[in-house]
Amino acid sequence: MISRNNFSVWSILKKCIGMELTKIAMPVVFNEPLSFLQRLSEYMEHTHLIHEACCLSDSIERMQVVAAFAVSAVASQWERTGKPFNPLLGETYELIREDEGYRLISEQVSHHPPVSAFHAESLKHDFVFHGSICPKLKFWGKSIEAEPKGTMTLELLKHKEAYTWTNPLCCVHNVIIGTLWIEQYGTVEILNHSTGDKCILNFKPCGMFGKELHKVEGHIQDKRKKKLRVIYGKWTECMYSVDPKVYETHKKSEKKTGGESKKTKQDVNANCEEEGSDDVPEIQETVTMVPGSALLWRISPRPPHSAQMYNFTNFAMTLNELEPGAERLLAPTDCRFRPDIRAMESGDIDTASTEKERLEEKQRAARKERSRGDEEWSTQWFQFGTNPHTEAEDWLYTGGYFDRSYSDCLNIY
Repeated sequence: MISRNNFSVWSILKKCIGMELTKIAMPVVFNEPLSFLQRLSEYMEHTHLIHEACCLSDSIERMQVVAAFAVSAVASQWERTGKPFNPLLGETYELIREDEGYRLISEQVSHHPPVSAFHAESLKHDFVFHGSICPKLKFWGKSIEAEPKGTMTLELLKHKEAYTWTNPLCCVHNVIIGTLWIEQYGTVEILNHSTGDKCILNFKPCGMFGKELHKVEGHIQDKRKKKLRVIYGKWTECMYSVDPKVYETHKKSEKKTGGESKKTKQDVNANCEEEGSDDVPEIQETVTMVPGSALLWRISPRPPHSAQMYNFTNFAMTLNELEPGAERLLAPTDCRFRPDIRAMESGDIDTASTEKERLEEKQRAARKERSRGDEEWSTQWFQFGTNPHTEAEDWLYTGGYFDRSYSDCLNIY
């Protein structure tokens, strides 16, 4: 990881308070060596949960595993304070994982506003997972808030079920001074469009003294709003499911005994010495398991020295790998070929900065050239349409990416 100690983000952000940041050019030193398209593919790190849901016969059991997958899909953001590179218009990313039984294609389908679309499918035709994200970034003086606008759709084909949800907000604190830390908050509603069952998850904000940091709590209800299961845990650690009556009894018992007696472990310094920074909250050591709970998901351990490698997971570290012969098999628009990301991965910050500026200028020039000829950009693998389950606007995969050559793809790099 390249040191950021000699760079001042305040000189860039001081005029941007309350503004939307996706149009602001940031120095490459604040990036991580992945494109946002690659970051999207990290939704698939815990694909085993989708396979598990496909094998379950009970719809409520499927819903609770889908809920665990929705939480796991954002778990890789823990301590990831680097900004992924903005994809260029027409940029793509392909990921085929035969060992995990799926393949994925994503494309940057719009530049202003920036929209990234992805489509993942089971190699055995068990599921389809797709969505489009338009990230909205705002600077609030001491923090940057990211709103991932867009809908996730998971289709379990064998069960003829479709689940949809939107992701929580993400906030990076102390971007000017102090120790960087991340929280996610907001309500996530997962709807089973076939049964009417719904899972409502509350990603809790930090709160006073960091007591609620990283906690997720919610329930599954049927279409008559009867609570069937309680879902709880932390998006940084694990998720459990338990009967609602058992959960309520446990909570009442906790109140009588004065709450959790176990002392918490402080992973990071809770009292920042820098004036003007938001205190880094104390992090609970574990999730307290309610007796009778079933474990739905546990996060995978990070590799050794992850903190020195942009806090990447093992999965993230593989995403920019170019295997021998891959140049002949991948589309030329694949972000593995981006010279700025490759240079940053190699620790060459000067080349990364130069190449990033060159690519951004090339993209601006191409846009001007199209505007002179009244030419509109044409997407390659996705088209703007209507999500058949939500009836909302969405970018949908048109098919064909994995069945053709890419000789007609533009050289955007």
